[in-house]
Amino acid sequence: MNCRWPHPGPAPHGLYLITPDEADTARLLARTAPLLVAGAAWLQYRNKRAGDALRHEQASALQELCLQASVPLIVNDEVRLAKAVGAAGVHLGEDDGDIAAARAMLGTDAIIGSSCYDQLALAEAAVAAGADYVAFGAFFPTRSKSGTRHADPRLLGEAASLGVPRVAIGGITPDNARSLAEAGADLVAVISGVYDAADPVAAVHAYRRSFL
Repeated sequence: MNCRWPHPGPAPHGLYLITPDEADTARLLARTAPLLVAGAAWLQYRNKRAGDALRHEQASALQELCLQASVPLIVNDEVRLAKAVGAAGVHLGEDDGDIAAARAMLGTDAIIGSSCYDQLALAEAAVAAGADYVAFGAFFPTRSKSGTRHADPRLLGEAASLGVPRVAIGGITPDNARSLAEAGADLVAVISGVYDAADPVAAVHAYRRSFL
């Protein structure tokens, strides 16, 4: 794939780590810091159970952590929160707002991603609107999100012509991540596969090896 990546540094590759619904900010930071050092390519802040004040507190703290580790922080769903904390970008689902509006608010340097589920047409529309990456899934059963749509790994290859990084999400483990990398995923997005692992740092390394 001739990847269109208009941001500093190489296009992303490897583990796209997503935070769990953690109410304790200090614990969230303590759990996350070693994972960034271990080699997560990106970090997405996602907490569906937190109120506005806690989300702002956690996103601000994670942004500082990510700056120290030189890891981009992507905020799930909330464009205004991403702007408020100076995050690298935002990830939008199909009901989370307009890509062009997010670009206007966050600027040309922001990384904007779009959930495309099991549909190439959604990815085509997202890229046409200015998305920097597209995410497909769920590829495997997942506990992190109810009512997920199932995506076929062949979709990753079909999306190669879009010229942007492709993210695979949904039930991904170190054992099945390589199959998605071989199908065309540039990143695998993971929550419980890392945070709930017996050794989260070892899990980060295992996911990274899937791309070697």
